[in-house]
Amino acid sequence: MRRALIILWLVLVAILVWGVANRRTVLLDIMAMADPPALLDVETLDPGVAWWDDYYTLEWIDEHTLAIGEPRFVQRNFAYLILGEGRGVLFDSGPGIRTSLRRLVEEVTELPVVVAPSHLHYDHTGNLAQFDELALMDVAGVRDQLVDGVLIPEPGQFLGHIEGYDPPHLRPTEWWTDGHRVELGGRTLQVLHTPGHTPESISLWDEANEMLFAGDFMYPGPLFAFLPGSSLDDYRAGTSRVLATAPEALRSFGGHGESDDTRAPVMARRDVLDLESVLEEIEDGIADGASGLFPRVYPINGKMELWADPLE
Repeated sequence: MRRALIILWLVLVAILVWGVANRRTVLLDIMAMADPPALLDVETLDPGVAWWDDYYTLEWIDEHTLAIGEPRFVQRNFAYLILGEGRGVLFDSGPGIRTSLRRLVEEVTELPVVVAPSHLHYDHTGNLAQFDELALMDVAGVRDQLVDGVLIPEPGQFLGHIEGYDPPHLRPTEWWTDGHRVELGGRTLQVLHTPGHTPESISLWDEANEMLFAGDFMYPGPLFAFLPGSSLDDYRAGTSRVLATAPEALRSFGGHGESDDTRAPVMARRDVLDLESVLEEIEDGIADGASGLFPRVYPINGKMELWADPLE
């Protein structure tokens, strides 16, 4: 009997040690056991927002910048069509619930468009393969994943198993690096490496219009820094990169919206400073108001929380 109890105790300890070591993927595997979320009902749209079919929404931020929302998807993704005089960039492409995104873009503009994901998670890469021109961030060994010109995101990069999505087969035609300038004709975007959420995460900075297109680096709601590849140290590097580049008048457009707002989510430089302050407090061991075990939830301000790995 004693021998059996010892064996049982050792097995439980081994399971606990394995679970702690693999805590990030274990949590996602548990989440994947649930049924994929159904599409949401959206009865009304905010002023300035219009339906395109019964799924996408369109909001012109200015005459050359279009926010494309997906308010019926549970994560309420936003992509951005950023137009110059000779070319456009589609920043992010949603989860791919609807495959009409290319048709939407072609109805809006006759310009050639290159699509670029802010990172490789499933909810931002679903429609990338529809487009002829694709730019990826040349960082964190991503280019090394190419096989015969095709990149298939790895499970920890893609995370699509959470909701039953298969990884896309991507054929990049451009590779962008930190500081790369994307010339659109009368409009220039600067690529900023803003890791933290993922190693390959990028933002696009439009200096002339003081716009930052931030993907999942920053948006109203919970910022996820507990996923595979996430890093609090990297998040601090990302905030430093943005603050060193962007002026006081910064408007930051994020990759996810709020449940009660169908307009594009807009944040400010003050929000970046608040995020940086909390990251510094976590590093110094003085962050207040945290809750939960894993992920550990740190309040940032009235708009954001940081969901972090307490063992990082």
